Amino acid sequence: MIKGSMMLLTLGWLTACSTTNTATPPARESQAFLTEQQAMARSARVSDVSYQLNFHLDGSERFSATTDLSFQLNDTSTPLTIDLNKATITRLVINGQTLYPNYNGLFLSIRPAMLSSGSNQIHIEYNRAHSTNGEGLHRFVDPVDGKVYLYSHFEPAAAQQMFPVFDQPDLKATYTLTVSAPKDWQVISATRETSVEDQGDSKLWHFPVSPKLSPYNFAMHAGPYHMWQDNSGKYPMRLFARQSVANQVRPEDWFKYTDSGLRFFDDYFGINYPFKKYDQILVPDFLYGAMENAGAITFAEGRFLYKAEMTAAQKEMLAGVIMHEMAHQWFGDLVTMKWWNGLWLNESFASFMGTMATAKATEFDYAWRSFYAGGKQSAYLKDSKVTTHPIEVPVPTTANAFDNIDAITYQKGASVLKQLRHLLGDEVFRKGVQNYLHQYQWQNATLQDFIGSLAKAANRNLDQWTKDWLYTEGVNTLQAQYTCSNGAIDSFKLLQSPAETGQSTLREQKVQVALLVKGRHEMHLVQKVPVTYQGAETDVPGLIGGECPDLVYPNYEDWGFVKVQLDQRSFTTAQNQLSTVNDPFLRSMLWQSLWDSVMNGSLPLNNYLDTVFVNLPQEQDYTIIGQVLGTLHTSKYWLASMQPLHQSYGESAVRAMAQMSLRLAMENTGNSDKQRRWFNAYVSFASDDVSLSHLKQLLLGQAQVDGITLDQDLRWSIIYQLNRYDFTGSKQLLQAEAKADQSDTGIKAAIAAEVVRPDANIKTQWFDKIVNDAEPFPKLRIAMNSLYPAEQAQLQQKTAAARLQSLAKIDSSKGAVFMRSYAPAMIPRDCTNASVNELQQAIKANPNLSTITMRTLQEIAQEEQRCVLVSASMTK
Repeated sequence: MIKGSMMLLTLGWLTACSTTNTATPPARESQAFLTEQQAMARSARVSDVSYQLNFHLDGSERFSATTDLSFQLNDTSTPLTIDLNKATITRLVINGQTLYPNYNGLFLSIRPAMLSSGSNQIHIEYNRAHSTNGEGLHRFVDPVDGKVYLYSHFEPAAAQQMFPVFDQPDLKATYTLTVSAPKDWQVISATRETSVEDQGDSKLWHFPVSPKLSPYNFAMHAGPYHMWQDNSGKYPMRLFARQSVANQVRPEDWFKYTDSGLRFFDDYFGINYPFKKYDQILVPDFLYGAMENAGAITFAEGRFLYKAEMTAAQKEMLAGVIMHEMAHQWFGDLVTMKWWNGLWLNESFASFMGTMATAKATEFDYAWRSFYAGGKQSAYLKDSKVTTHPIEVPVPTTANAFDNIDAITYQKGASVLKQLRHLLGDEVFRKGVQNYLHQYQWQNATLQDFIGSLAKAANRNLDQWTKDWLYTEGVNTLQAQYTCSNGAIDSFKLLQSPAETGQSTLREQKVQVALLVKGRHEMHLVQKVPVTYQGAETDVPGLIGGECPDLVYPNYEDWGFVKVQLDQRSFTTAQNQLSTVNDPFLRSMLWQSLWDSVMNGSLPLNNYLDTVFVNLPQEQDYTIIGQVLGTLHTSKYWLASMQPLHQSYGESAVRAMAQMSLRLAMENTGNSDKQRRWFNAYVSFASDDVSLSHLKQLLLGQAQVDGITLDQDLRWSIIYQLNRYDFTGSKQLLQAEAKADQSDTGIKAAIAAEVVRPDANIKTQWFDKIVNDAEPFPKLRIAMNSLYPAEQAQLQQKTAAARLQSLAKIDSSKGAVFMRSYAPAMIPRDCTNASVNELQQAIKANPNLSTITMRTLQEIAQEEQRCVLVSASMTK
């Protein structure tokens, strides 16, 4: 890895280096990951870290850079490692001595004799290829105009793919940055530049010393980004995007939500925003939704660029993600976890605070309902699987940092914090959070530090709460049990059941119990009472003597994290009286209770769909419409997977979904949000010849739906659907659209539409590309997600055995980023007992799969069991 001048070292230097060869060899093995023990040992020795970073960027596939690393060292008895991934080092100077680097492509190892007790300075000159998988310093070439864009992404431990670093969260450091870049580029980092010097075809950007940050919170983005500015708020705000997509950005929405959020969090946390300026950058090929880099937050283009006016749902999502990443600026960036086992708290807290801020600081005051219908249901589902895990879990190495980043980490954690806030009281909870942030600002902290701050504010011991909620997995079930005499309640208790996963823990929690009775035209709420329950049974004497209810909901307004099991009387009322429940939050929860009953096999899917077809057309709440449509998408997937067993019913049911959606799209011409929600549903449900023919006519301008304009995104959605079912002329329409739209989104949409075609040759070609990395990862990820739709059972079965047999080999040769996309998409399934058996055999035969891949395999096996159960329930 060493070139040129490094081969011309003087004999004296070589001798100086060789005299240290007898020193104790590095304890760290040549492995890409860092263990927690190694990280803790390093941070016990190292302190007062600072980086002076100098980058030369010219848009080519490689970049060159210099890092000057300063730190204090209190122990020189053993080697010290510095993380640096796949670089070519051209010069190394340690404490003034030029040396030949002991470098294995993963980290530098510094011998004890080269180190000083106290202050140390290390100078490293190097170059490296840009990343193309979304980590490190990622490079993207815009296919529209050929312009090059760079952005960094470092979480959990990818800063080492850009510069030499102690790549662990508890070694916070300051960063001084200098960047040489083409003259038409912008350069964005944690601080605002102090000066920019013209140097002919390039400019030299100077940035001041940053605050103390963990490496994964630092960032540097560069390229000819279009910039919007707004200085009307409390802090200067900027927004950046590629030039070719700038017309798809609505900066007024970004700035409105950002300013509202900054004002809300300043007030709630009692600490002003710590990074002086607020930059947000829309970037391509991003691995996740967004990333909370201090003062320079990145957002995935694919989720936030729209070719038409944004719908209410899209604006709510934008506001929610802005608030989530903003909460991290305090909780994650200002105060940072000590090690990756604390990552859940960062994400849970940001999810909780982000939803609260969205509900209180924007027009989306129903944000908690959206949270319940979406993310929280994902948490319940994840926490009910065989792969469930506690919120707080050990993370042995950086390779395992994202093993548990899922709906338990985000949404269950947020729900647990929400119910803790109800248990302690709003102001007590807020005081505890403020004390935590004040005490540990610019430092690293642990879960015990956070819980300790809350416990002190509440003046109560939270040890048992912490054990039950954070160190124990599974979701409990809550049911009301009551009797009535002469129209009045004469007994009432709440029954708590342990999690289905085998965990016996019964938890303390505060909920609201609501009682409703039937009226002439609507259900009436007659009583709601807060109840703190624990143990298997909790009496509720305050309800005795009240009017006997037709419906009891024991988690009204969703205070608690618990699955609700309706008593039989309440379940029957819910099924028959949905449209008479005026409270949209309660109506949403009752819809969920019906769907939960489908999921556990107690309510036949066809009965549920009958309820949907009767009640959903009457539903006026935008969020609930989206919630129930989500269950229809799952139903469509199941019905396709169940073929040929329920083929006739499945085809008629999906055709009814399409017809209902088109009719309601036509009836909602005066409400663009609802109309677009229904029309998008129509496109995705269209699978019969009549619906597909209509879509083709719309695409060709031979038909229209009043109020609907086919923007480029909708055109691609229709082309995808036509090709999915190989409708007449669909291949030619795909080719023509791909020729007309050669943008990045167009190229990726064309890949998806090609891959989804029921063509065995296409499947084979793209499967080979996927396993052989024959295309850039962002394109492979698109292909994976469309290769095997449920209705193409015969095509996917041709390669099913081979995909299972090769799973272990692919898992061992690919990284976690690849497998997080590959395993969910490529592990075969077909909703039969035979498939369940094959998957269970694969689990037993491959004990050495990575944690992520093994969990995915186990979860797919369990989902196959669920599909078989739902299928069997339809025969009753």
